[in-house]
Amino acid sequence: MLRTMDVFSLKDIKNILKEYGIRPSKRLGQNFLIREDVADKVLEAGEISSSDTVLEIGPGLGSLTFKLAASAKKVIAIEKDKRMADILKKSINHPNAEIIRGDILKFNINDLDLRDYKIISNLPYCISSPVIRKFLEEKKKPKLMVLMLQKEVAQRIKAKPPFMNILAVSVQIYAQVEIKGYVSKKSFWPEPKVDSAIVKIIIKDNYLKEIKDIDMFFKIVKAGFSHPRKQILNNFSKVLKLEKKDTERWLEKNNIDSKRRAQTLKIEEWLVLYKTFHV
Repeated sequence: MLRTMDVFSLKDIKNILKEYGIRPSKRLGQNFLIREDVADKVLEAGEISSSDTVLEIGPGLGSLTFKLAASAKKVIAIEKDKRMADILKKSINHPNAEIIRGDILKFNINDLDLRDYKIISNLPYCISSPVIRKFLEEKKKPKLMVLMLQKEVAQRIKAKPPFMNILAVSVQIYAQVEIKGYVSKKSFWPEPKVDSAIVKIIIKDNYLKEIKDIDMFFKIVKAGFSHPRKQILNNFSKVLKLEKKDTERWLEKNNIDSKRRAQTLKIEEWLVLYKTFHV
């Protein structure tokens, strides 16, 4: 593998950007990882082996790409910024690394030869939630995702009752979530305003087997969280357009106190509400 620069050297990163007349884009969330030990932790969390196919989102100058190419069977890196994609194509010389210029949120995953794949990414903060949602809802889901996310977003995704939120439910219905470590904002350049976390999302289908209508499931969840400070009795009645007596009967049938708030409900309780809901 040929490396034409040290992708973790701040000096080298600044020099190559200067050579190409590039400034890091705030709009694209370009914060380059300058700590090799953090990259190693990301790969360790992904349990990358020589049999793995890896999809990398937003590779930038390749801090993760070079390491992935040395460890995985195949790496497909999708980069929205043409300038970054062009630089990475020139700097990486490994037969199992493919660099594609494209917007991951608009990209058709079916166009790629992906089977039993993993996602590894130092994900731009601005697209973290839509990217997670996109791949959890894909028919061709990854086995797992290891993502660098804002610390606060990671904690929200990992939340448990009584601190649940709609993002946590939306992720945990599809997957098991682990926070593998926290990363100081000083590990990036330009330095972001907040610290990050390495999050491992392992796709599971045990809950999904119980859901035939995912849109209806999330309609109920969104109704429950419509006014987080209000009791679920009021939220369900208003949003789902139910008589309060019918809502009370529905909740009582499932041994759920009507005075509770949505953030106190477990995934299993959302499931029983979905299964027993009748329009």
